Amino acid sequence: MKRILPVIFFLLLTGISIKPSFAQTNDPVMIQVADESITQGEFLRVYQKNNTKGEALERQALEEYLELYINFRLKVKEAMSLGMDTIKSFRDELSSYRRQLAQPYLIDDKSIEALVQEAYNRKLYDIRASHILLKVDRMASAADTLAAWNKIMELRKRIMKGEDFGKLAMEASEDPSAKDRMSEGRNVKGNHGDLGYFTAFDMVYPFENAAYKCKIGEVTQPVRTDYGYHLIKVTDKLPAMGKVQIAHIMMVFPKKASVDDSLKVADSANMAYKLLQSGTEFATVVKQFTDDKSTADKGGLLPWFGVNRMLPEFIQAISKLRKNGDFTEPFQTDYGWHILKLNDRKPIPGFDEDKDELKTKVNKNDRVVQSQDAFVKQVRNEYGFREDLTAMRELKTVVTDSIFNASWTSREAGALTKTIFTIGTKNVTQTDFAEFLAKNQKKGPKHDIAAYIETQYTDFVDESIIKYADNQLENKYPDFKALMTEYHDGILLFDLTDKKVWTKAVKDTIGLQSFYEETKKNYMWDQRLEASIFTIKDMSAVKLLKKMTKKGLPDDVILAAINKDTIQKVTVERKKFIRGENAIIDSLDWKPSITGPFTTSSGKNVLTVIHRVVSPEPKLLSEARGLITADYQNYLEKEWIAELRSKYPVKVNKDVFNAIFIK
Repeated sequence: MKRILPVIFFLLLTGISIKPSFAQTNDPVMIQVADESITQGEFLRVYQKNNTKGEALERQALEEYLELYINFRLKVKEAMSLGMDTIKSFRDELSSYRRQLAQPYLIDDKSIEALVQEAYNRKLYDIRASHILLKVDRMASAADTLAAWNKIMELRKRIMKGEDFGKLAMEASEDPSAKDRMSEGRNVKGNHGDLGYFTAFDMVYPFENAAYKCKIGEVTQPVRTDYGYHLIKVTDKLPAMGKVQIAHIMMVFPKKASVDDSLKVADSANMAYKLLQSGTEFATVVKQFTDDKSTADKGGLLPWFGVNRMLPEFIQAISKLRKNGDFTEPFQTDYGWHILKLNDRKPIPGFDEDKDELKTKVNKNDRVVQSQDAFVKQVRNEYGFREDLTAMRELKTVVTDSIFNASWTSREAGALTKTIFTIGTKNVTQTDFAEFLAKNQKKGPKHDIAAYIETQYTDFVDESIIKYADNQLENKYPDFKALMTEYHDGILLFDLTDKKVWTKAVKDTIGLQSFYEETKKNYMWDQRLEASIFTIKDMSAVKLLKKMTKKGLPDDVILAAINKDTIQKVTVERKKFIRGENAIIDSLDWKPSITGPFTTSSGKNVLTVIHRVVSPEPKLLSEARGLITADYQNYLEKEWIAELRSKYPVKVNKDVFNAIFIK
């Protein structure tokens, strides 16, 4: 929205409301500007919304505002007559504003607020969970989806009968991290499905939703995400850690460590712990014992991290630390032995403090689909949604595998023209859906055609319903319609005023010069004193300075004679001073003279030469260009308004205006 601020700023300057306004029925017409009628009620609402102090209506204020409002309408009328509302750049800019303004109307506010509250409630706890994943594509065939479902249900039955979740994850999960594997030439132990700790927004929403609703030790029913089917087992739930800054001592197991090697590392960890208990500084123990060279010189300090950024053993250990400076007992992970010290903590903020950020996250997160679904359902019910799935599925006969190579064309569905669904007064046809398929096709792996079309159809319906609701906003919401009208008029006003006044005043140098010549007596200097103030940095130069100033030599000649070898012994400021501009000048008698050297209150040594007293005179254009340009803009504005008033008829019904003040 590149010019939203200039447009609003201009409307405020002219006193024209950018808030919604619309006329009531049986409201008498008060103003006629060319072919546009403005009612008394409409005018008053615009005025009162700008009358932010809420004062009672006063005739003089209202009469002044009436003139401003008429000028505003005249400028918009002129822009329209010039066809400025048909220019592509204008239409694109207005469309951009509309997209932004429409967004709040195209969501389900209640569901968004519920999602924000839900997210905050979940952020108060950290969950640890394990999962088993069976991959199944979002657009998999019905047969493949059913096979994956049957397989995941069979695994769940085995768990319910007592088989170990972790062992089954090692055996059957298609999440590679579950199994032992080689990575970068080294053996990496599988996590047996353990995902560690996480909180709201760390996982895709369906996964998070199921996990937070599951009790510790329970296993969920199969959960479908874009990755496939999951079984989730919650293994722990802790009060939220928030963000922490930790210092650590890490003693790493050697590669291919023997039992003795591991015991030696454990012994080192215990020695380090005893030193800490005896009062030895943590940083000192870090330097002696840690194997993490990147933090050894920083007292072991790690960057700030949240619950999902660290090993679960770390989170469990940190949960036992109560205050800054507390440190853990040694504990073991697959990497070695560790001791942690809590350096600082940022707890979860309160809801009021956090809700704006949470709302932003919700709107960017996959959970916003819940709100979109609620809105789509609401629009379906409001406008009446009817569909013919048989007509939709006929496209399966003409869509080929070429769509997965992004080479399918809607021409192949040219014979299919039936209505697929109706929303409100709009019929959406097979042709519309075929064009949607062609527009949204992408190169990628092949899918089952039927499943692909079903999935795309769901997206197409949602998009079509939201678009229909968008197109109804002006009809449904008078405030939105009025706001769009005001943006429409505001952009036109800005563009035309810029062309006729603002930019013209800057670029029309001949016109500006002519205006200056006619009005330059309005830009006068007061009496001024032309003087030179010499600042002496080396007192050895005083004698020569006094001698040369008495001879009346030019300042540059004096400086050249004194400042030899680029050494600045003396500097000078020469200009025409006004009273109040310079304390030194104000302290002198305003008549030609040489004064000094003397020391100022700031400790500088100066010598002054008053050359002449300058009588009041007009400022040069270069000396007051900003002020003169602003006055020239006002002049152009008045001339333009006079031209518009002679071009377009304006009529004010005085009786209707006067009726405003009748109690």
